[in-house]
Amino acid sequence: MTDVDDAPWLTLLGWGESGTAGLTAASRDALANAEVVFGARRHLRLLPRLPAEVREWPIPFADGLPLLLTERGRRVVMLVSGDPFWFGAGTTLTSQLDAGEWRAVPSPSTFSLAASRLGWSLEGCVCLGLHAKPLTRIRPYLHQGRRLLVLLRDGDAVAELAALLVRFGFGATRLHVLEALGGDDERCRALPVDAALPDDIVHPVAAGLEIAGDGPALPRAPGLPDTWFEHDGQITKQVVRAMTLAALAPMPGERLWDIGTGSGSIAIEWLLAHQDTQALAFEAHRERAARARRNAHRLGVDWLEVIEGSAPAVLDDAPLPDAVFIGGGLSQALLETLWQRLPAGVRIVANAVTLESEALLAHWQQQMSGELLRLELASAVPLGTRRGWQASYPIVQWRVRR
Repeated sequence: MTDVDDAPWLTLLGWGESGTAGLTAASRDALANAEVVFGARRHLRLLPRLPAEVREWPIPFADGLPLLLTERGRRVVMLVSGDPFWFGAGTTLTSQLDAGEWRAVPSPSTFSLAASRLGWSLEGCVCLGLHAKPLTRIRPYLHQGRRLLVLLRDGDAVAELAALLVRFGFGATRLHVLEALGGDDERCRALPVDAALPDDIVHPVAAGLEIAGDGPALPRAPGLPDTWFEHDGQITKQVVRAMTLAALAPMPGERLWDIGTGSGSIAIEWLLAHQDTQALAFEAHRERAARARRNAHRLGVDWLEVIEGSAPAVLDDAPLPDAVFIGGGLSQALLETLWQRLPAGVRIVANAVTLESEALLAHWQQQMSGELLRLELASAVPLGTRRGWQASYPIVQWRVRR
């Protein structure tokens, strides 16, 4: 056992609905030796009488950080739901501290408790924390036969999620409502997602979903059908979009600039590639910018940031990207700005349709190297009583690293 005087001043203590009954010996020691205990109101209601000062953590969460840091040097316990680093507050708290200032003593997470109640393999489930995020973020994970475990805000959010699943065409989904797991009020109920939901759901609440229905699922490969996007014709078409995304090569943690985003299709599919990607979409037309936001929200990537304005001026205050796509507004001034401002290694992909834009890309490719491609597509269409090939406008694509 660690000597109290040598221990870090802050202990992040995993807390559940069972209160002290579910604690390990190390967790009990931390509470017994604490001078100050912080916790949310629902955590503190389960706390026994202690000699320590007990303080309720404020809302919003960030307001409590200065209060916590003023106690540096005392023995402090912060009660955190379940596992502090599994959709918990651990990362937010420790980002303000040095490594030697804290220790964590986790308890089973809600996901672990939910899987154990349902008999589901935890590694085979998709685990989503949507208690403080838009429920539409579930959209990319709706595939027939998948199992999802979802943390939710409250009982009203369960009803909202059920309605969303029905709207997306997955009304045959089996819904497990998991309430107050690990506590005296624990309850697990299974019902069809399109059934009338109970109005007495107890917080904290999670949902187990067995996805079923004939709704369309989002393919995992790039190049969604154009019909997935609301657009006015200003959209990078499906096949060209797939090739463009392959050239952009999104990777976890990277940021995209999508210049002249139109419907937002390139930026949205960049975000769908991985949950840790980021994207800024620049659009000069207000209606198109609003349309891109709607598309992003409907397809579950609401964190797309759409910035209205004309490039290159609108790029001035934007955080630097790892990749850039130019789908609209291609100009000499824009390319010069990108070459001057972007650091080495940034991937740039530009598509051109007009002869003038094609000539501009050919000139820049000659000067700066990279790969210049001409993409020509044709579709079979009726031609009298027979069929023939109808060609689309060719696309010239320049791929280069700054």
